[in-house]
Amino acid sequence: MPLAVFDRVWAYRGVRTYCRWVRWTAGWMIGLKSEVRGEVPQDEVLIASKHQSFFDIIMLVSVLPRPKFIMKKQLRWAPILGWFAMRIGCIPVDRGKRGAAIDKMKEDVAKGAALPGQLIIYPQGTRVAPGAMREYKIGTAILYEQLGQDCVPVACNVGVFWPRHAVVRKPGLAVVEFLPRVPAGVGKKKFMTDLEHAVETRSNELMSEAGFEVLAK
Repeated sequence: MPLAVFDRVWAYRGVRTYCRWVRWTAGWMIGLKSEVRGEVPQDEVLIASKHQSFFDIIMLVSVLPRPKFIMKKQLRWAPILGWFAMRIGCIPVDRGKRGAAIDKMKEDVAKGAALPGQLIIYPQGTRVAPGAMREYKIGTAILYEQLGQDCVPVACNVGVFWPRHAVVRKPGLAVVEFLPRVPAGVGKKKFMTDLEHAVETRSNELMSEAGFEVLAK
């Protein structure tokens, strides 16, 4: 942390080292192995990820060079976590004020409040348990259009082993997978349809591989 005060590079190194340590300890302590599949983006892109538990955050940060998140504003006051989040360029938003939250999010991006890197947003807005349904929010498409960058969808099965509220962690293979990117310039409606289909379809496949029974929609 002292080094990160003077140079943001050390903030990235700090969070990445911590996340790799968590993955390593989960593997030998509880038998929860983890694997990142697909091409990890190194350039400036928008990442739209399935979010099932804290462990998918750990896995993303462990491999991305300059990760930053659209996060709920309360997290900025979390000890240590909140400081590092702001140091690496995360953007806090008020999820309870939908229109205002989107405007503030757009304003922060436009002003350059978010540093260069891979901006991660959760299209469903929060953690969603395996098998549960939750709509995809338009804020992702708005950011995609505003940034004019490619979007990389991300699927996962992490919630099967690391539930969002339960204390017990289960052994197995947790997978986060970077999917083929959506090029910049796709219309909002098509973008949202294609994004949801790609992320939900692959996440269901990964959960099925992990032994979770995905009910037909």
